[in-house]
Amino acid sequence: MQTPIRIALIKGDGIGIDVSDAAMTVAQAACDHVGGCAFDIAEIKAGAGYFQETGQDIEPGGEDAAGKADAIFLGAIGLPSVRYSDGTEISPHLRLRDRFGLYAGVRPVKAYLNAPQRLADPRAANIDMVILRESTEGLFYSAAVHNRSDIIGDSEVRDTLRITRATTEKLHHFGFRLAQKRKARGKPGRLTCVDKANVFASMAFFRKIYDEIAPAYPDIETGYSYVDAQALNLIRNPWDYDVMVMENMFGDILSDLAGGLVGGMGMAACAEIGDANGLFQPAHGSAPDIMGQDKANPLAAILSAALMLDYLGERTGNTRFDEAAHVIDSAVDAGFAANALRPIEFGGDMGTRAVTQAVLDSIVSRNGGAMT
Repeated sequence: MQTPIRIALIKGDGIGIDVSDAAMTVAQAACDHVGGCAFDIAEIKAGAGYFQETGQDIEPGGEDAAGKADAIFLGAIGLPSVRYSDGTEISPHLRLRDRFGLYAGVRPVKAYLNAPQRLADPRAANIDMVILRESTEGLFYSAAVHNRSDIIGDSEVRDTLRITRATTEKLHHFGFRLAQKRKARGKPGRLTCVDKANVFASMAFFRKIYDEIAPAYPDIETGYSYVDAQALNLIRNPWDYDVMVMENMFGDILSDLAGGLVGGMGMAACAEIGDANGLFQPAHGSAPDIMGQDKANPLAAILSAALMLDYLGERTGNTRFDEAAHVIDSAVDAGFAANALRPIEFGGDMGTRAVTQAVLDSIVSRNGGAMT
């Protein structure tokens, strides 16, 4: 008998609870629709609310349980009023990235018909790119949750930006393979290295490794951009980019900028993938001011669930998971095209439950009827 696929679900804080429920409901519906794939959910308590209650940011054994699951899904972590003793936000998910080596942070950025477009140029309707953010080192190597900063009394703090060959090689290989996968689906097949190699030795090293690996992928076009110029280019001509690979902090900043081009963080899906584990989450925050009010846009979480199913298909070899991921992506595409997805975030009239229901209805519409 085949071992069932298990998802470790960390709902977290604020709207993380709302959007996690939406994402799991849609993922289950997509699997039911295609048949031949299913998963069980094991919830793990973690986050700022849990910290406030217990003094711990994740339940006992929670990290181990997450690591043993086939995938981890996270809603959102953090509450502005709840901090560690050093003043930083509660962030057990950063520790999960580090512990499980989730080096490949995949941030898709796509424009949808009838969704807000912040650029007047009509070519903005063609935005369809991926920011590939290294997620375990770079400047985030010194994130406070890791306790690696050099704190010199009350006069100075030094954080380390770390670039290692082992991780960077894996990241660039992942980037080139991702560009190949997208090229097979009709995308340009281009990987741009975004860095600051003209100033920092660490960034020159990052680019050097990119250049060493590029010849192994002769079918993929290469390119380079300094991060400050790339910020400009994401406003000036974002439709010209396919996959961009970059250091952790650069990716953290540019992925938010790029998300703003296609509507906002309510559309910002994210996958964080390592050699043996994958974590999936919407890239937005916990927005506690609207939690439980049926106002959150669940689409970033729903699209993150599609990334999770795609990952499970690759991990297990069960192509039904790939099909289920495609069903979700197609349902969101069709929903926007029909103007059936109108999130409050975009000035529309649909809350969390209504948007979720519209995606569910789009999934089952091929067979007739509506899902409740």
